[in-house]
Amino acid sequence: MKKILFICHGNICRSPMAEYVLKDMVRQRGLEDQFEIASAATSREELGHDVHYGTRNKLRQVGIPCPSRRAVQMTRQDYRYYDYIICMERYNVRNLRWIIDGDPAHKISLLLDYTDQPRDVADPWYTGDFESTYRDVVMGCEGFLDWLYSRREL
Repeated sequence: MKKILFICHGNICRSPMAEYVLKDMVRQRGLEDQFEIASAATSREELGHDVHYGTRNKLRQVGIPCPSRRAVQMTRQDYRYYDYIICMERYNVRNLRWIIDGDPAHKISLLLDYTDQPRDVADPWYTGDFESTYRDVVMGCEGFLDWLYSRREL
């Protein structure tokens, strides 16, 4: 089983969007039993808050379930538990390395590094553009699944 943890700053916009998008993709492919997928924050700012209404609305618009949840912060135990820790932007990577004291097992990556357009996923909290964030998340999740297939991990 592949254990995936998506990371963003507050765990209310991008990382839960990626969590639910990837869950939907693996469900559609009949691969649910091969994955455990979750998300977390690097900051404590939004702990306990539910998914941002912009993320929830976008997922509803495209037919992806978005159950109620509470934002959580990444821990050192999470680092040990998850196989892949996928961040939305380079600042998440920097903050995450501070939380877990490096990346000794080389588990941390950026979502869009799995595409031919590597860059940060813009934070819709600031941009208000949940559509662009959704497109980037879908592209990154598809790229990640393709990467797993190319490595014969699926």
